[in-house]
Amino acid sequence: MNQAAIQKIISLLAKGSKPCTDSRIAGEDDIFFALKGEQFDGNNFAEKALEAGCKLAVVDRAEHVKGEQYILVDDVLTFLQKLGYLTRKRMDIPVVGITGSNGKTTTKELLQGIFKKSFASTATRNNLNNHIGVPLTLLSFKKPLDVAIVEMGANHKGEIDALCQLAMPTHGLITNIGKAHLEGFGNIANITAAKAELFRYLERNNGTIFLNSDDARLEKLTTSSDTINYGNKRTNHCRGEIIRSSPYLEVGFSVTKDFGKAVKGMEGRANSRLAGRYNFENIMAAITTGLFFGVPPKAAIEAIESYQPKNHRSQIIRTRHNTVLMDAYNANPTSMGAALEDFSRLEVPCKAVMLGDMLELGKETEKEHEKVLALVKEKGFDFQLFVGSHFQSACRPDRNIQVFVSVDEAARWLSENQLSDCHILVKGSRGIKMENLLKYL
Repeated sequence: MNQAAIQKIISLLAKGSKPCTDSRIAGEDDIFFALKGEQFDGNNFAEKALEAGCKLAVVDRAEHVKGEQYILVDDVLTFLQKLGYLTRKRMDIPVVGITGSNGKTTTKELLQGIFKKSFASTATRNNLNNHIGVPLTLLSFKKPLDVAIVEMGANHKGEIDALCQLAMPTHGLITNIGKAHLEGFGNIANITAAKAELFRYLERNNGTIFLNSDDARLEKLTTSSDTINYGNKRTNHCRGEIIRSSPYLEVGFSVTKDFGKAVKGMEGRANSRLAGRYNFENIMAAITTGLFFGVPPKAAIEAIESYQPKNHRSQIIRTRHNTVLMDAYNANPTSMGAALEDFSRLEVPCKAVMLGDMLELGKETEKEHEKVLALVKEKGFDFQLFVGSHFQSACRPDRNIQVFVSVDEAARWLSENQLSDCHILVKGSRGIKMENLLKYL
């Protein structure tokens, strides 16, 4: 490993340079890392990145080196991860690791809002939570910094442990365990084992675990004495309850015993801008963690109440004709079921659902889509629209059920058949792009 190159890059990052992996958005003084993918080789764009203003280009093919602005390494990804690790190692701060099947990004955003009330803090941008995104997050660590949040995603066993080795979390939580990425994991047991890698790391390194005790699978994953429980149970360190769920979720909380810097008797209620009862666990995770670190309850409440969901996550959007619950950033059987159950509780004259295929389910694809269709039928929604080949093969259309292979086909139908005065749930996997239907609703 080129130690001189490492020191040079770390020095530039400390002075304000930023890592860049896409030459199309390269900026002045950035450091370009020529990563490879299935369809591209970043080495081919190193020169373009330098022309755009980057200070350095890190490459791993010698034929692309054309001057002193190029740094040649054995493997760019390995080098990037090493840099991230070294940056983290030099920062003696608490790092909160967050993983889980659903709600990682929402929990991270809520907690970052809370931390910012009292600390200099940073967090994973967007959902850059994989073997590339985590080291990029670590490279963003700059003094002064009191605490950081690192989101961790995975679709195979061993990935969370590898990310922990890079990020070295001192605290952590798993939002929940559900049926996400079944194609990679194979079954729910493997998903559970993979997410538990965060807890195993924290236990080995005397870290603190925040435990969602409302999730029975999570309760079985740790017996650590350094566990802070949150959820609806009376025995939790931080107990919460849903006060109201329509149109937005309002949550009450109370500290039942001292933990961290939280003191028994602290309490409050937060009137969020999040739709869906399933966001209760995300709000409670953020509040509990914030109180542990010493954020006052009033400040935590202000952060929850000021958070505006975006990127089609649990957003309530009122159009000219309807009220849309846009939750189309992603979907898996667990999140789809929770959304449908919650939506069915609404007491409104007209309820419609527009659902896109759930991807990455492997051999469970057909069975899981049939389960969703059975739940939709049980709830008796007034109008149903499905998009994708999986739903198309499992669903029979009729007067109140429309099925399309693509969003474009569904959009054309909706442009000619306007729905009005309905509450509409829109949900599907990222690749289906269900959010494209909004303009027709």
